[in-house]
Amino acid sequence: MSDETYQLKTDINSQETRKRLYKRTLLIVSISQIFGGAGLAAGITVGALIAQQMLGTDAFSGLPSALFTLGSAGAALLVERLSQRHGRRIGLTAGFTIGGIGAIGVIIASSLNSIILLFASLLIYGAGTATNLQARYAGTDLANTKQRATAVSFSMVFTTFGAVAGPNLVNIMGDFAVSISLPSLSGPFILSAAAYILAGLVFFILLRPDPLIIAKSITVNLEQGKQTDNIVEEQAENRKGIMVGATIMVLTQIVMVAIMTMTPIHMGHHGHDLGQIGLVIGFHIGFMYFPSLFTGILVDKIGRIPMAIASGVTLLLAGLIGALAPGESMFLLTVALSLLGLGWNFGLISGTALIVDSTETSTRAKTQGTVDVLIALAGASGGALSGMVVAGSSYTTLSFIGGVLSLILIPVVVWSKKKIVD
Repeated sequence: MSDETYQLKTDINSQETRKRLYKRTLLIVSISQIFGGAGLAAGITVGALIAQQMLGTDAFSGLPSALFTLGSAGAALLVERLSQRHGRRIGLTAGFTIGGIGAIGVIIASSLNSIILLFASLLIYGAGTATNLQARYAGTDLANTKQRATAVSFSMVFTTFGAVAGPNLVNIMGDFAVSISLPSLSGPFILSAAAYILAGLVFFILLRPDPLIIAKSITVNLEQGKQTDNIVEEQAENRKGIMVGATIMVLTQIVMVAIMTMTPIHMGHHGHDLGQIGLVIGFHIGFMYFPSLFTGILVDKIGRIPMAIASGVTLLLAGLIGALAPGESMFLLTVALSLLGLGWNFGLISGTALIVDSTETSTRAKTQGTVDVLIALAGASGGALSGMVVAGSSYTTLSFIGGVLSLILIPVVVWSKKKIVD
């Protein structure tokens, strides 16, 4: 059934209908995020290791993270434009499918030992990263102001299942790759390709009616005075709120990507095997997503600003522990990376809620896509510079710089406290 046909046959002004559509959309987004999380996590775990193996140096080991993050910037624009014109279903399906194609390209590049093809494929693979993030907005389209952070959290919780499974399947997928005469490190990208394509299929088949298209129709009815309840509310664009939300997410992304990218290399230098690296990254990604079960509720109840401050403090602790932890200590590295994921989680959900609060339904997808481009570019910068910092100094220096940088969040949100309504 098309969205237009659905609107003709269904009373979308009905509070009960909208609640049902809201819950159904959250369920579909959550199912897709399981696959999306697996596709994202598997590639992150070994991307730097493939580049290190091909190039024979650590100096450019941050490039894979930078490339697929840079690629996600371009993909965020594509997904945003498709979503704005045709709805979330088309935009998210396209993004995940392109990400899957990129993962296939990485597999081919690894088998051919082609660094040029690897870098090109990583750019395309970044579409999955962008889409995985933009999917969180779909759950907010039909949410009211007191449900938005919770809606983001709900979808992100389900990302945890795939995100934790991905890194912990590194050895299994590596063995599978070897069994079909492919390099061991290409194995996780086999998982990524399948997971991203499945995530896209879930959206393409099940996301009907499209939540963004329905939300726009409801807004039109509100403007015509046909509806007065608060299930979906229209508000004027708040540029200050958008700026603060974007700043929170950009800073947390830079710190998280920089430290995360170089952790596998750092651990490899201290004798940790691929399984141990996968375990630490698995904890990190688990803490990026699973705390969402509570974070969204806290952001909606306590407020966007207090949780953004909590993000800065948590990232500072992560950086300090990472800087002081002996390279041989699995426990301390796991604690540092877990806090890194948790701080990112606090920042992403509070920042996302601010963005949704501050945008109009008619231009929401466009603004969200633009903000996600900035987030992607920030991550690309963090990933690219991280390898250079470690090569020129040490992982300790990188972790310390990341922790200190996160403190910028605090004056930003304190300044904003009187500027925006929390």
